[in-house]
This record gives sequence, C-alpha cells and structure tokens, in this order.
Amino acid sequence: MVSPAQQPAHPFTDIIRTLLREELPSLIELRHDLHMHPEIGYEEVRTSGVVLRELSNAGIAHVAGLAGGTGILAHIPGTGPRAIALRADMDALPINERSGQPWSSKTPNRMHACGHDGHTAVLVGAARVLSRLAAQHPLPRPVTFVFQPAEEGGGGGKRMVDEGALNGTRIGPAAEEIYALHGWPDLAIGTIATRRGAVMAASDRFEIHVIGRGSHAAWPHQSADPVLCAAAIITAMQSIVARNIDPLDSAVVSVTVIESGSAFNVIPDRALLKGTYRSLSETTRAMLERRITEVAEGVARAHGCEARCELLRCYPVTANDDGAVARFEQVARETFGPERVNTLPAPVMGGEDFAFYGAHVPACYWALGLARPGTPFPALHAPDFDFNDDAIAVGVELMCRLAVQDTARG
Repeated sequence: MVSPAQQPAHPFTDIIRTLLREELPSLIELRHDLHMHPEIGYEEVRTSGVVLRELSNAGIAHVAGLAGGTGILAHIPGTGPRAIALRADMDALPINERSGQPWSSKTPNRMHACGHDGHTAVLVGAARVLSRLAAQHPLPRPVTFVFQPAEEGGGGGKRMVDEGALNGTRIGPAAEEIYALHGWPDLAIGTIATRRGAVMAASDRFEIHVIGRGSHAAWPHQSADPVLCAAAIITAMQSIVARNIDPLDSAVVSVTVIESGSAFNVIPDRALLKGTYRSLSETTRAMLERRITEVAEGVARAHGCEARCELLRCYPVTANDDGAVARFEQVARETFGPERVNTLPAPVMGGEDFAFYGAHVPACYWALGLARPGTPFPALHAPDFDFNDDAIAVGVELMCRLAVQDTARG
C-alpha cells in the first residue's frame, strides 16, 4: 500500500487501512471458500448464504431473495440524502477447473473462471470495513452494496435493477451513482484502470434455422442440402464485419455452434447455427442484425433452402459516465498515487450486465490488476484461472475510499 504521505490526506485513510489489515486474512479465507464451492447463474444458493452470514455477523442491514432468489442488497446509513452503490457479481461458469490450487472447485463442471469469487470477497470486505468505520464516524453518504447473481449470460443485473436495487424501494435511499470492479489479467497487480465511454461491448445472440430437403447421401441431387447451405452461410457471414463495418469501428460476428444430421449416409433436412454478435454502438448493433438476416436468407435462397433467423438482444454496451470516471480517478490517485492509475486503451468485446445499472445512474466500471511480475496470468474463462489474493486489499481499499469521498470536494 502507498504511504499516506504520497497523496493528499483523507481523514479516513489511516482508519480504513488499519481496519483492512485486520479483515484481510479472513477475506482471503472467504475467497478460497467461495472458489471451492462455485455455483452458476441463479443457482448461487450457498454463495448467497455465505454473503448473508457475513452481513449478519457484521450487523449490516440487508434484504435477500432478489433476482430469482439469490440477489442481495445491503445498506449502511450515511449523512447524505442519496447513496453510492457498489456492486459485485457472484456466479461461476460451467467449466472444469485445472488450476491445481488447494482451494480448487469441488464441483465438477463448475468453477470461478472469471474471478467473481474475488469480486464478492472484495465487496464483503468493503461492507465489513465501512460498517466498522461507521460505528466510529458517520459516513458522508449512505452506501448500498449490490450482490448480484447471473452475470454470465443470465442478465442478473437487469433483474436487480428492475427489483429496486437503485431506486431506494428495497433498502436505503436511491443511489446517485454506482461502481463495480473486474479482475484484469492483463493489468499488473497493485494497479487499476478505467476509461470514459464504452468499456464493454453489447453482447447479443443469434440462431439461424436452415431448412432444406433431405435425401440419401448417395443421391445429393435429390436434396436441398442444409449442411452445405449452413457452411456457405458461415463463410458469407465473415464478410459482414470486413465489408459492412467502418474499419475504425469494432464489431464481432462469431458462429459457435453447428447442429445437423444423424447418420453418415443421410443428408438431413435441417441445420442449426448459433452464435454471438458484438458491437460498441446502437448504429452498429442494428447494422449487424440487418446484415446477419440478409446474408443468411440470401445464401439460403441461393442453395434452394430457407433460413429463419432469431436474434436476441442480451446486454447493451457498458458505457462509463464521464463524471463518475473523473471522481473515480481522483479518488484512485489520492489513494494509491497517479503512477498506479491507468487508462484502458480501448473497449473490449466481452459483454457485461453492469450496463443495466449505467442506464439508470452514472456508472464507472473499473479494472483491478491481477498479473504477477514476470509471470503470464491465465485468461478469464480459462480452466486454470484463479483470482489473485494480493488484489483483494487494493479492491477493498478503493471501494471504501469511493464510498467516503467528499462529494462536495470531489
């Protein structure tokens, strides 16, 4: 941690750091426990129970049962009229873990491959530190803690917002802004980063049902082959980003599933393609939807088949508010020094349902460095990924400092 002499003094700096040092060993143990017992979206029953236990033990007011049953809101009062909200996602992924850690997943085909165990431990730590701080000094603003299920494709963030996470109808006053972190394997441990505007892409899905005419494989001329047609659609779709999107823009169209056929000697009558499309603006999003449909239908007609396209909008662009980023960067520089605060060079094409919070209040999504010096760090969603425990203290301290920032000054 950076010495208080290296940045402008804050009245709570020393207290937060003292409390954090006392809490840190048990937070690491908590993170390991969550890692050993991963649960995927809307199944986070044990995880939710662990969080509720921690909140109850700390005497922090909370409401449970949101977003299908596992979402939690917790609240610490403050002197201001509106709250700051801090969010963590809790769900794991359907991946078999190969990290080799003593605290590896005990559940087959389930693991915390995206670091949500670390995110949850950080937010529990912030809640515990701020609760103890509030017992000594009134907080300048109320703080709402959002423990959210089902970020990995389940849209838990939208359900939390719809059920009152931000508007003050469930607990505490309405939130005036919200912050969330994500562990970042490409960023050095001890450093943080964010950016203004788009941080994560809109993440959407498509299914293309190719309907042809089946036949014996020895008489292909009697068929309208949906497998050949599907292959041509896949190839043609690669032209969408290459030839329809401005080269200075960013977009992705990826076919990830192909399903067809049941026997080596039968040309089937149907094929199914599934995939995802990603974009950084509503204009590009609409362009992708139009061209995916046009290409699939046009290629299918050329092959004597029919294509029926189903497009599902999932997560909008995660865009940071300029004012929230400015406040975040000021607090981060005061806390750790400017040399540890970076700017993300560009958005990434992954999706994030933190976007749903930012549609209602100013939001800032920031990256918490995980990489160890001289050692390649596993990628997110890789079977050998494991959150870096050394990042927990950095995350907790910055979340606490955001919560106690002087809004009149910053």
